[in-house]
Amino acid sequence: MRLLSAILVWAGFGALVGTPIFIAAASPLLQWRDPVYVVAGFAGIVALALLLVQPVLIGGYLPGLPRRLGRHVHRWTGSLLVVAVIIHVTGLWLTSPPDVIDALIFASPTPFAAWGVVAMWAVFAAAMLALLRRRLRSWLSAWRLGHSALVLVAVVGTVIHAVLIEGTMGMVSKAVLCAAAISAVVRVIIDLRTLMLLKKPQG
Repeated sequence: MRLLSAILVWAGFGALVGTPIFIAAASPLLQWRDPVYVVAGFAGIVALALLLVQPVLIGGYLPGLPRRLGRHVHRWTGSLLVVAVIIHVTGLWLTSPPDVIDALIFASPTPFAAWGVVAMWAVFAAAMLALLRRRLRSWLSAWRLGHSALVLVAVVGTVIHAVLIEGTMGMVSKAVLCAAAISAVVRVIIDLRTLMLLKKPQG
């Protein structure tokens, strides 16, 4: 029963991550799109999927995957997340520089653009904090609070950004993936008792 349960968890997790990508790949909206735009769009979908993967790894929620190994993989997938975001933004820049500039200065007429920019900077800031973790050992509690807050902003911003876009991902699969990403990051914050650090003196 334990093995069957583990298989079901892994299968469900794989379906959550992979289904939106497969649906997007089969979307008729891709037929007349520029290849650079297609790559940028898929990089965005991968980034959203990785925002689910990250808290699942750090929380040790996948059976058979030791938490220490999960944390190690978490660092690599975090790097992949940053790369995916860079590819996403760069691809959009190459296809339409004015739109990207408007988004970056929060002048875009499309509401989803601003949320995407907020999520992007939150991802970059969280990654930068991750690189500084060893140097901030004496401030580990503050580091955890800051990193968790930035990750939460990144996930919420990305989810709103994705929901407001009528793109290649199926509405149901996208909604399920977004809900799973938010649930996972909230659960890991609760399970790791991150909020309890607010009651502890820093330094």
